[in-house]
Amino acid sequence: MASHITDSVFLKDLYGTDEMRAIFEDQSLLQKWLDVEVALAQAEAALGVIPTWAAEEITRKGRAELMDVVKMKAQIDLTLHPIVPLIRVFKDACADGAGEYIHYGATTQDIMDTAVVLQSKDAIAIIERRLADFESVLAELAGKYRDTLMAGRTHGQHALPITFGFKVAVWLDEFRRHCARLNDCKPRLLVGQFGGAVGTLASFDADALAVRARMMTLLGLADSPITWHVAHDGFAEFANVLAMMSGTCGKIAAEIIALQKTEVWEVEEPFNEGKIGSSTMPHKRNPMLCEAIVALARLSFSQSRNALDGLIVAHERDWTYNHMEWAYVPGLCVLTDGALSLTLRVLRGLRVHPERMRRNADALQGLMMSEAVMFALGQFVGKQTAHDIVYECAMKSIEHEIPFRQLLLADPAVARHLTAAQIDALLDPARYTGLAAQMTDAVLNAGRHP
Repeated sequence: MASHITDSVFLKDLYGTDEMRAIFEDQSLLQKWLDVEVALAQAEAALGVIPTWAAEEITRKGRAELMDVVKMKAQIDLTLHPIVPLIRVFKDACADGAGEYIHYGATTQDIMDTAVVLQSKDAIAIIERRLADFESVLAELAGKYRDTLMAGRTHGQHALPITFGFKVAVWLDEFRRHCARLNDCKPRLLVGQFGGAVGTLASFDADALAVRARMMTLLGLADSPITWHVAHDGFAEFANVLAMMSGTCGKIAAEIIALQKTEVWEVEEPFNEGKIGSSTMPHKRNPMLCEAIVALARLSFSQSRNALDGLIVAHERDWTYNHMEWAYVPGLCVLTDGALSLTLRVLRGLRVHPERMRRNADALQGLMMSEAVMFALGQFVGKQTAHDIVYECAMKSIEHEIPFRQLLLADPAVARHLTAAQIDALLDPARYTGLAAQMTDAVLNAGRHP
């Protein structure tokens, strides 16, 4: 039985995907360790550091399924060390003494750090696919609802009219920036590690840098001019980019929760026959997916803080940070992938209610258009004076529940300059969406490739 929620048979699909979890499961991690050891042996053989026949045997036997994991686990429990037991079982699997050349000149952190980088590389490939899906889903929604009127809200209250397409385009533009951030951080993250005991490669001769460069080429990673055993800022940057992605998912989910409130009901997360909102209230259609997304975002934030804590590392080796890294990198990747996947699920099946959006936009009976009235009147009396006049009418409308239009028509300072027809036009929210449609188009066009 699983002991962590992300691996729970019952609940894991709310916390991540099997695809992402597979990258970090034990068999995969073991194979990554072996991949690094094999690449090291191949690089060393190519440069004459170890015999070619030994590297060939190490390559043949560098498969997780050939390792005695029971023996390896017992050795880890005994030694409190992860890689020495690996070397021992790997050596046992190799014939003709080839195992003596495993791990030649390396230190444990070289293997484990590089393995985490390889796992991160695989995780990024999944996340980039999710982001590509966001591009298409959000672009479709923004285009479809480009002109769909709704109330724009500030401080939780009606402010000015916008369109739903405009709102979605803001989300799309934000995700594109996350794509850029992820792409920008890759050269600083996807860098292999090979430095030996304290990072100086003292056990090698002049071939050391050539070995390292060839090793990284074999692994598909960048080389570094200097060992980064105690410089894990690349992981910290990666972690915070992931947390920001989760945060945007959380923001979208929180917005949908607010717009799905019974008294609002402008959008609704996907609903299917059989979905249950409450064990005791049969009528409930709760935003349960969106609530899970918000939770995942908050969990991601807490994990990203661990990455920042890990920037404080002592001297030339400090496994305090590594112990944290082995936990938060898989955890954050799984949580972020979970947030992205659930948000995509919500957006793909999002129920949009344009008629309810329009009804809500009209709920204040024109009060939402006070700015439009103020600027029109301001052309005659000045903006500040117009603000005071319209303010008095607006407050009286709210306090005494008198229609805003009625008060405007009755106000001499307004009636002197604006006709009833002009006031009616100014109180139409469809006439005051500004550049919402044009900005939506600009975002959509920015994502189209010739």
